[in-house]
Amino acid sequence: MPNEFDAFIDQLQKKIIQEDIKNHNEKIVKLFHNPKNWGKPSKEEISIFEERRGGPKGYFLGLYLKIADDIIIKANFITDGCGVMVATASQTTILIEGKSLYFAKNLKPEDIDSALDGLPKDEKNCADFVINTLRIIIEKYKQNQ
Repeated sequence: MPNEFDAFIDQLQKKIIQEDIKNHNEKIVKLFHNPKNWGKPSKEEISIFEERRGGPKGYFLGLYLKIADDIIIKANFITDGCGVMVATASQTTILIEGKSLYFAKNLKPEDIDSALDGLPKDEKNCADFVINTLRIIIEKYKQNQ
């Protein structure tokens, strides 16, 4: 049976989410609060990865891929970035899992923007950073083959 404190926390969380939705959109907020493919896998589960800091805010992004026969079997990420950065990286991993390296290499920031129902104008750089990181990984992978 919830107590007053639990009820207060539930109400506060609902207010925070509603405010986030006003500032962004529901799809971005859902992925920020419940990101898919979050976390760094074990070494055995990674074919290639890239960890870098960049973008205008200097965020960290780690992108980890498991690849077999030029197909991305699994994609994971970690970041210390804002909610939009989390949602952008998460959406990117969703889009590339099960897809070819060719598909992933040709993914554009606009594709991520569209999949997220529109990024805020001042945060579109998050998609640029994730896509650039993805391209670096794919190039590294091809050089190692």
